[in-house]
Amino acid sequence: MPFSSTHNQMKMNYSAEQEFPDLSQHNNHMAKVLTPEMYASLRDKQTPSGFTLDDVIQTGVDNPGHPFIMTVGCVAGDEETYEVFKDLLDPIIEDRHGGYKPGDKHKTDLNPDNLQGGDDLDPNYVLSSRVRTGRSIRGFCLPPHCSRGERRGIENLSIESLSSLDGDLKGKYYALRNMTDEEQQQLIDDHFLFDKPVSPLLLASGMGRDWPDARGIWHNDTKTFLVWVNEEDHLRVISMQKGGNMKEVFTRFCEGLTKIESLFKDKGHEFMWNEHLGYVLTCPSNLGTGLRGGVHVKLPNVSKNEKFGEILKRLRLQKRGTGGVDTAAVGGVFDISNADRLGFSEVEAVQMVVDGVKLLVEMEKRLEAGQSIDDLMPEQK
Repeated sequence: MPFSSTHNQMKMNYSAEQEFPDLSQHNNHMAKVLTPEMYASLRDKQTPSGFTLDDVIQTGVDNPGHPFIMTVGCVAGDEETYEVFKDLLDPIIEDRHGGYKPGDKHKTDLNPDNLQGGDDLDPNYVLSSRVRTGRSIRGFCLPPHCSRGERRGIENLSIESLSSLDGDLKGKYYALRNMTDEEQQQLIDDHFLFDKPVSPLLLASGMGRDWPDARGIWHNDTKTFLVWVNEEDHLRVISMQKGGNMKEVFTRFCEGLTKIESLFKDKGHEFMWNEHLGYVLTCPSNLGTGLRGGVHVKLPNVSKNEKFGEILKRLRLQKRGTGGVDTAAVGGVFDISNADRLGFSEVEAVQMVVDGVKLLVEMEKRLEAGQSIDDLMPEQK
């Protein structure tokens, strides 16, 4: 593990009070929930693979939080983390996912026929569309905790399974360790490849260990369907293309994901899933669908409107710069995506993006023409 003290058994010679982290300057969900009493009751527990409370919280201790975005501040090291440390994680999940209760059940819907519209977003404003999710393979530790052998096992299993895809999904795997720096940078610039793990959130949670060993990208021949291997999750599955046809992107996403799941099952490996949390992933923010449906869209006028933040909140959408989280918008182009992962199905999440972006584009056209958008203000979804 990358941490100096999470597996240091000498810490048990010190009281919980002496070991409790200083969270006084922190703005993340973990710091909001964790109390000295909770720390005392959980600090000697560990999952069957040896993941401890200090492992769960270390990234949130080392990263106090973003002034505008409340980070989660914790990660899972294996599927059992969510059960062993549920006294901490259940309130974090409820807080992060809009009141999602420990007894609630998640719903899954990967039938693209249930999506209404989505094939008519104006390409003069919507520059590209993408849908992504993560998947974890049962029986392996998650990236913050997995060993080199486990990581290589996941890579081999992924290569074997993905090589069976055919038709429009037929493609090839590219291992990071075999890429030149130039090839890697080109794929990053094209938004096809994950960046090197420079984010302190990733580094502090242990996801950057042994980089770039057993990491890579698989993509189809047209680069519209991609699978990242061993980044923040075992698998990140992405469907993307230029323009505003979200229906086509989502259809490819559903079909490809369903095929990948059956290929892994054929090899005796299921994805981590349960009826409460849906698909189990490394970061509690991605539980449920793990889905982020997003578009790069030109909104130079709407984004200057004082109600822009409120409009997005009512539509259950979030904004980023096109370079990803923590980046600024360039030229009025934003990455707009669904804010919810858990408690909503995949179809419902993408429907919110389709309906919301359509309204935002309509608002942008009104403002271009010097007209009011007051009558277009949405109700809270």
